[in-house]
Amino acid sequence: MSVWALSDPHLAFGVPSKTMEAFGPSWKQYAEKIQAHWKKLIGPDDLVLLPGDISWAMTLDVALVDLCWIDALPGTKVILRGNHDYWWSSASKLAKAMPPSIHFIHNNIFLWNGIAIGGSRLWDTPEYSFNKFVEFQENPRARIKTPEELAHEKEEEERIFIRELERLKLSLSLLPKAAKLKIAMTHYPPIGADLAPSRASEILETFKIDICVFGHLHNVRRGSLPFGEARGVKYLFTSCDYLDFTPIQVL
Repeated sequence: MSVWALSDPHLAFGVPSKTMEAFGPSWKQYAEKIQAHWKKLIGPDDLVLLPGDISWAMTLDVALVDLCWIDALPGTKVILRGNHDYWWSSASKLAKAMPPSIHFIHNNIFLWNGIAIGGSRLWDTPEYSFNKFVEFQENPRARIKTPEELAHEKEEEERIFIRELERLKLSLSLLPKAAKLKIAMTHYPPIGADLAPSRASEILETFKIDICVFGHLHNVRRGSLPFGEARGVKYLFTSCDYLDFTPIQVL
């Protein structure tokens, strides 16, 4: 039994007009790549962590097309909400709709063979930047924002980030102290490339997290963000395009 991670699949079976293939040749047939690598590496007794940006769907019923595609792949899966998971609903609605092999983190935890998993989405923070690691490409769907909109956006980012930190504390406080391993899932990176302490990393350290998996960043130069271990926590960057759409083994 192994643990794997792969974030940001951005599936679009329910909304084909939003396929990530619009973002360049590296995304060509990305779902097929994920499926092929997944089936080659992952067995039915394995666990797969998917920390966010699961589906481009806007509603849960449309997202189920993508979730059922994931459900058909081998292993038990744990998903987390990303900033583009607009379809994400209340915990009660998710629990009723979720396919059998998929579990979710939403102010809760998941236990698997002595391993305890918690987390929260997080958000943008001015504490660190990854701009120098990213090969920026024009977003064909982007809209130019006014200075007023950008200023309001910064204020809103801090408000959301503080709320997400509280959600992270809530989830991690539920992890049993006797767990043989504690894993945190966040969508946004909880720490900068230099691994200097951050508000999020201090929470992970307080709750004695062993491993944190995350994604969110795209078009990162291959091999430029190894992250690593700091103050007892191992940080794994798992965005699928950074990993050539291949799940990375966590354990």
